[in-house]
Amino acid sequence: MKRRFDQLDVFTGTALRGNPLAVVHAAQGLDDARMADFARWTKLSETTFLLPPTAPGADYRVRIFTPGGELPFAGHPTLGSCFAWLAAGGVPRSAGQVVQQCGVGLVAVRRDGTRLAFEAPALACEPADEALLQPVCAALAIGRTQVQAAAWLDNGPRWLALRLASAAAVLAVRPDHGRLKTLAKVGLIGAQPAGADTAFEVRAFAPMIGVDEDPVTGSLNAGLAQWLIRQGLAPGRYVAAQGTALGRAGRVHIERAADGRVWVGGEVAPCISGEVAL
Repeated sequence: MKRRFDQLDVFTGTALRGNPLAVVHAAQGLDDARMADFARWTKLSETTFLLPPTAPGADYRVRIFTPGGELPFAGHPTLGSCFAWLAAGGVPRSAGQVVQQCGVGLVAVRRDGTRLAFEAPALACEPADEALLQPVCAALAIGRTQVQAAAWLDNGPRWLALRLASAAAVLAVRPDHGRLKTLAKVGLIGAQPAGADTAFEVRAFAPMIGVDEDPVTGSLNAGLAQWLIRQGLAPGRYVAAQGTALGRAGRVHIERAADGRVWVGGEVAPCISGEVAL
């Protein structure tokens, strides 16, 4: 059976500079194994499958797969799937806001000028244990003293977040992905120098789900924003860069609204549109 298919570049307005996403429309009838097989075949960090909603208030339902399995939530698939759903003629129940159903529940997506932005899901934040930090630092080839703060961030995906002294320190990391695969999914963040066009540099390593380094990671940026803003270490509105180490130029727009909700936004660039036989 042929189904509509889109491939998009997320967190960029310029194709080939962000994080690619494959989207399969009208995925009814595909079982878990078929979805997982296709996600492994695309070899992208995520592939999504659009389905009719089953929860009251949702506009559509999405299932999100990495080459290593299914995720309950992820950021760039949320923005890319919403863009694809709207481009295919989707009409939201409420003007100005789309409601996505996924593994963590309902996620609101709004238009933010030329960008889409999702509401960051609730974040569980726990201290990182020292017994894990030592081998993680060794796998990253950095000294333990280079980590200024560390925490477990869980908003569906679970990340071990490490704050380093600077963006340059983040970009200098050369991880041993084989060693990291047995330890944790790791996110790094470091502040840019004064006068830079972004506030932070971010990197994400997830070899345990088949993604050595993710080009741009919405779920991680959402968690990092909530973590750092709560501590007064980030402003309520900023832009983070990610993908620099991979030759990309991802830009993630963070905004904490007056009601305390954090919105994570980015542009989406269409790349491929057609049909896929599944």
